[in-house]
Amino acid sequence: MLGFLRQPLVVTADINLNIVALTGVGLLSRLWRLTSPRAVVFDEVYYGQYISFYMKRIFFLDGSGPPLGHMLLALGGYLGGFDGNFLWNRIGAEYSSNVPVWSLRLLPALAGAFSVPMTYQIVLELNFSHCTAMGAALLMLIENALITQSRLILLESVLIFFNLLSVLSYLKFSNLQKHSPFSGSWWFWLVLTGVACSCTVGIKYMGLFTYLLVLCIAAVHTWHLIGEQTLSNVCVFCHLLARAVALLVIPSLMYLLFFYVHLILLYRSGPHDQIMSSAFQASLEGGLARITRGQPLEVAYGSQVTLKNVFGKPVPCWLHSHQNTYPMIYENGRGSSHQQQVTCYPFKDVNNWWIIKDPGRHQLVVNNPPRPVRHGDIVQLVHGMTTRLLNTHDVAAPLSPHSQEVSCYIDYNISMPAQNLWRLEIVNRESDADIWKTIMSEVRLVHVNTSAILKLSGAHLPDWGFRQLEVVGEKLFRGMFHESMVWNVEEHRYGKSQEQKERELELHSPTQVDVSRNLSFMARFSELQWRMLTLRADDSEHKYSSTPLEWVTLDTNIAYWMHPKTSAQIHLLGNIVIWASASLAMVTYALLFLWYLLRRRRNTCDLPEDCWLRWVLAGTLCCGGWAVNYLPFFLMEKTLFLYHYLPALTFQIILLPVVLQHVSDHLCRSQLQRNIFSALVVAWYSSACHVFNTLRPLTYGDTSLSPSELRALRWKDSWDILIRKY
Repeated sequence: MLGFLRQPLVVTADINLNIVALTGVGLLSRLWRLTSPRAVVFDEVYYGQYISFYMKRIFFLDGSGPPLGHMLLALGGYLGGFDGNFLWNRIGAEYSSNVPVWSLRLLPALAGAFSVPMTYQIVLELNFSHCTAMGAALLMLIENALITQSRLILLESVLIFFNLLSVLSYLKFSNLQKHSPFSGSWWFWLVLTGVACSCTVGIKYMGLFTYLLVLCIAAVHTWHLIGEQTLSNVCVFCHLLARAVALLVIPSLMYLLFFYVHLILLYRSGPHDQIMSSAFQASLEGGLARITRGQPLEVAYGSQVTLKNVFGKPVPCWLHSHQNTYPMIYENGRGSSHQQQVTCYPFKDVNNWWIIKDPGRHQLVVNNPPRPVRHGDIVQLVHGMTTRLLNTHDVAAPLSPHSQEVSCYIDYNISMPAQNLWRLEIVNRESDADIWKTIMSEVRLVHVNTSAILKLSGAHLPDWGFRQLEVVGEKLFRGMFHESMVWNVEEHRYGKSQEQKERELELHSPTQVDVSRNLSFMARFSELQWRMLTLRADDSEHKYSSTPLEWVTLDTNIAYWMHPKTSAQIHLLGNIVIWASASLAMVTYALLFLWYLLRRRRNTCDLPEDCWLRWVLAGTLCCGGWAVNYLPFFLMEKTLFLYHYLPALTFQIILLPVVLQHVSDHLCRSQLQRNIFSALVVAWYSSACHVFNTLRPLTYGDTSLSPSELRALRWKDSWDILIRKY
């Protein structure tokens, strides 16, 4: 029974020393003097703030992408013992002793280092030679811009890592499909493909395009698989199900998981609260949650409420009125009703309070028991501090003459009767009998007489309106709907006093009744996702902003940091030999592909079928990867920088040695031609190494150069090399 103990236990392992060596030099190039400079470098000021928010559990909103990347950077801070107490307010600010710089920069550096051996493996999985794979990896190793970007608290290197991991995992899965489907390795690489794709999207929204590229290639391979006559229908169904689960279901669940962890971590009120809805704000500890704790849930006749516009643009604001009236005559000569102004005010104020009144009764207090307001009920809105009723009529609004003026009615005895009845419509109701609820209900107020809807126009009133936002009555056309017409109750109390002076004191006092409410994760996720997608980015011009056309030719650079006393500095500046060669390789590939395609159309096959399929797959991945990571920037209306091009560049770098091997194997006809071509490749690679070494002081920022040396590095007039004036 124990006979197996008589034999020695032998473990064998295949170790690719190329991968070991590439990993070692990759780590050395990215980790060497990682804490230098010990100062905030360019966008570290941006990501560092979010790391501090994570450390302090404070909610924030960033429209640049999902939260996975920020959480990974924060993980480095957590492991390094960072407490979040650092003021990320200035590029070049020296880090205090409590900031674990090495730990914060470690994850991007590791991602950049491991991208080097991963490139090697991708080329091998494409069935090209070890020499070609080594060439691609070495190009990744000495690309100056990739080194710079991976040594700082930035996310591009992490995005590139997951881009490459997605491609590598799928290639390994695809190659296993040929001889060992449904094996353990097959399942591992298939599931890892889905996980890596979800992480790619979770880092930045641009990762979605790489995910779609992998899905498209997988769809083509699956289509061919369906046509395999050797497979039974059950087997084909199992293949389809496995791919659907791994490439669609798992990424979707992972994406939700990123936000779930994000919202679990950030449970405290923060500076970005007002961008979110009242319900979302009330779910956070502190802030609005502190203010609204204890509010009654159901709005009743006699309730005192503040009404916040759900749209919240250009800024979040509340329905507001004050004693000032509209001018009798506007600057353009149009007249007004000269009644009390109604606006939307972006600050909390006692004049934001309104009382929900039953048109059939005079009382302005809540009965016992309270009589709730339901969908479809007719109400009047009484301004708490002036007791005038919300009104609209067929008078042009001050800045939106196509819409109706909204006012608080004043009886001037000039044959302008009050029109102050409003029908309540709960937009997110579950039934027509729904009760109007604090925070949770989103409502429209439809004017009974004119069918106009209370709407925030978003225009700023002139000085006579104190630059507050215009509120209008908008006629409802068929199918017309906009968030600017939707309001929700944010602060709420049950009115207790019928006397005006006592009521004014009541409006200044806090509520007392305790009613708890929780917003579900899916509701919070949906709102946060929508806000992130619609949040308008800062599109102001930046000194180092650039256009996508400038990236390809490397006509731009970014000065990341400069030593406060010496001329040592860090620039995002690419290896110009690699950038130019990569673009040339892509053009060469496209021309050769079209040539071969035309020749095959004429039944002339210059390449064996396996070489042709390998050539097509390499081009699809590399050219497609470049296109999906580059071309969308032409459609984006935001400030763009050179580092946005780096994910696309990595796919070009992978393609470059592939094209060189193809030229050597299939276009060089004799051994002499191959020898000459190889010598040219060695000379070309030597020049790339020389450029890397020349630009190294600007990549690592560890060397102080003289003004003449800095001028010598300005190879293009458009490069902004900083020269200190002594």
